[in-house]
Amino acid sequence: MRTQVAIIGSGPSGLLLGQLLTQAGIDNVIIDRVSKDYILRRVRAGVLEEGMVSLLERAGAGTRMHAEGLPHEGISLAFDGRDHRIDLFALTNKRVMVYGQTEVTHDLMDRREAEGRRTIYEAEDVVPHDFDGNGPFLTYQKDGQTHRIDCDFIAGCDGYHGVSRKSPPTSALTTFERVYPFGWLGILADVPPVSHELIYANHPRGFALCSMRSPTRSRYYIQCALEERIEDWSDDRFYEELRRRLPEEQAEALVTGPSFEKSIAPLRSFVAEPMRFGRLFLVGDAAHIVPPTGAKGLNLAASDVHYLFEGLQEFYAESSQAGVDAYSERALKRVWKAVRFSWSMTMMLHRFPDTGAFGQKIQEAELDYLVHSKAASTALAENYVGLPY
Repeated sequence: MRTQVAIIGSGPSGLLLGQLLTQAGIDNVIIDRVSKDYILRRVRAGVLEEGMVSLLERAGAGTRMHAEGLPHEGISLAFDGRDHRIDLFALTNKRVMVYGQTEVTHDLMDRREAEGRRTIYEAEDVVPHDFDGNGPFLTYQKDGQTHRIDCDFIAGCDGYHGVSRKSPPTSALTTFERVYPFGWLGILADVPPVSHELIYANHPRGFALCSMRSPTRSRYYIQCALEERIEDWSDDRFYEELRRRLPEEQAEALVTGPSFEKSIAPLRSFVAEPMRFGRLFLVGDAAHIVPPTGAKGLNLAASDVHYLFEGLQEFYAESSQAGVDAYSERALKRVWKAVRFSWSMTMMLHRFPDTGAFGQKIQEAELDYLVHSKAASTALAENYVGLPY
């Protein structure tokens, strides 16, 4: 098989890149080691920056998002037993869109299938070859046979555990990592959200987040120790702990109900540099991971797609390699700013094992300054709604 761009990974970044390439008349094939159903069962982030919303519109996959998504113009920071709203729209003239990653993936899959583009699922032993030359290709196993895809470029959109980042020589890659000493215990439940906007809570018992996927589906998180076990957390215990960490008004308004998904996620910051190795490009989680505190993971993948798509479009339309050559540098500048923001939100809102009385007072002072200083609130809002591409 021959194509122009071979994309490893059919998550939202791979699908978004594929659809943008298709819209530009650039042939592409997507390949993934798991099934379509498996991908659509994954429940992930759901706060979209305006930049990602625009990319989905450009890809022809924005109709259902605008019909069912929830535009948000603010967020709340809860501390000292009070709720403090940050008016994102008043400070930046921008909004965010609450729309689940599973729905984004579904919309992009539907659009790709309507366009008649090829996606190969359940491909085993996918391996990129010769990406340091001019004739890269992929090999994979399916139905007991070895298959080959020749291409001009390979986009590695296959996540943190995928083959793409493992393919370049170890000596060619520099990694930076911060592992946080706690996790997030999260539940999904078909109950109305406690608030129409997200609540980020700093409390002596630990961080909490009240989010949503729809007007009838809530996503709640609490900070927990890494050694906690899901089976030790009944729904009743979870809701009771969540109530303790919220201001009284929100705690009383909390509607409870049986959860249908419960998980504990460790938190880390991770960046791999560079994001390009010859004709192989790392995109999204293949190159970087951020703690979910700043709602940046999915949005960073979208900005990577933006930079890579621009470079590939320039290559095919103008026979210029300038955009391709600049991809890693351009993407990493935005990546590190988002890593900084996610780290700062994590440090400000969580209780660390060594926080102590002094650290708690510093957090309280920082939060108080943030909500009472227009300059500080604007800086947070600018980062939250997304820095420009």
